[in-house]
Amino acid sequence: MAKNYYETLGVSKTANDKEIKQAFRKLAKKFHPDANPNDPSAEGKFKEINEAYEVLSDIEKRAQYDQFGSAYQQVGGNRPGGGYYTNVNTQENPFGDILDSLFTNFGRAERTRGPQQQPFDARMDGRDLEQKVTINLQEAYTGTTRLVSKGGRKVKVTIPPGATTGTRVRLGGEGETGSYGGRAGDLYLIVEVEPDSRFEREGDNLLVDVKLDMFTALLGGDLEVPTLDRPVRLKIKPGTQSGRKFRIAGKGMPVMRKEGEFGDLYARILITVPENLTDEQRELIEKLQASFSP
Repeated sequence: MAKNYYETLGVSKTANDKEIKQAFRKLAKKFHPDANPNDPSAEGKFKEINEAYEVLSDIEKRAQYDQFGSAYQQVGGNRPGGGYYTNVNTQENPFGDILDSLFTNFGRAERTRGPQQQPFDARMDGRDLEQKVTINLQEAYTGTTRLVSKGGRKVKVTIPPGATTGTRVRLGGEGETGSYGGRAGDLYLIVEVEPDSRFEREGDNLLVDVKLDMFTALLGGDLEVPTLDRPVRLKIKPGTQSGRKFRIAGKGMPVMRKEGEFGDLYARILITVPENLTDEQRELIEKLQASFSP
């Protein structure tokens, strides 16, 4: 039966070198005979994995295999060794370094390296993990903390001021546990900032709509503008139009990891008019309107 090396390693025909290497490492660790002393079929599976990797990890052999399949050996390809590790010299073995890194500390098993014997290394580092954490805009402004459950315990995480949606907070060594003494992975909290009902965020700047009565817009005056810290007073010039934006420097979001730096706040004016007028008020406004007529 024709051999399908891609199926043997569990990868697609478009797999890149990194994916092929990762698949080989995983399967070699799983089916290595020293890891399966009571399974006589493990050695045969291990040889198949070696054979598939020897071909797919070699650019020329892989190209021939992709074109001719198993028949590539008759059109210029060399038959892969596929031998068990005790019969292979690492100077001729294209995947010796990978096996060394997998099984150096495996225990009693040893692999021939010239006249010396080197222990196997089965250490596998744990994977990095990700977890979403949601905060509101006020928390993004001041910075905040969260308690994350990890292995039956609570880990306190600090989210810095100025965090945005997509900010990654790293917790070293809190990811997946390593195997056979391998390093634990890291845990990354992926921040998501909820939309705010008052403020629109544009990078480190904020935009807020502020209502202004028509009389102050006409005559000028003071206007209180909310911020994420405390309200500020804005001087309004006579004749201010609806939709105009006023820039208030340094009242936006803190710039993450740059202490003392802030974006700006933009106050957008929305002019309001009275909804219910008395007869007397209407008469006065009509007189005012007439006074502006040419």
